[in-house]
Amino acid sequence: MSEKEEKALVQQVDDEAVEQEEPIDDVELEEEQEATEETQPDPQEVIAELQEQLKKAKNDIARAYADTENMKKRLKKEADSAKKYRFQQAGLEMLPILDNMKMALNTPSDNPELTNYVKGFEMIYQQMQRVLENEGVKEIEAEGKPFDHNTMQALMQEKAEDMESGMVIEVLQTGYMLKDRILRPALVKVSE
Repeated sequence: MSEKEEKALVQQVDDEAVEQEEPIDDVELEEEQEATEETQPDPQEVIAELQEQLKKAKNDIARAYADTENMKKRLKKEADSAKKYRFQQAGLEMLPILDNMKMALNTPSDNPELTNYVKGFEMIYQQMQRVLENEGVKEIEAEGKPFDHNTMQALMQEKAEDMESGMVIEVLQTGYMLKDRILRPALVKVSE
């Protein structure tokens, strides 16, 4: 087939295809437009939905911020508490040593050779008391005071004619406070 014949054949096929196409009437165009409009949402609905999503996102951000602030406060409080009471365990371990030194110093001795040792122990005892005081450890004043179940533990009761009921007659073991916390309660004898 020659080139001219091929062109004529292609032209003929094209012409037949154009003839077979049906003309588009106005009703079909309107239906297509309506279908397109139905698939596109109303702009007001879109805006309302986006505003709702924005409101939810803002609420979520506010909650996350509040949670973060609460966590910061809680961690700061825990850190402050840990710093404030960091000496608690060391203080508890030092108290029996202090008690033993106090008992040793309260034991009378007539031996003049021990006088220098006693003075040395008194100095060590005072230094230990200063270290404890510098860390916030204070002795609980109990003798002659009314019994306080928050800071004292009663081991015995005894009749005392010159004291009213519920007063501390004797301190059996000194109690200590670490700042505002009880390190060790005072063990006391209370009047009936």
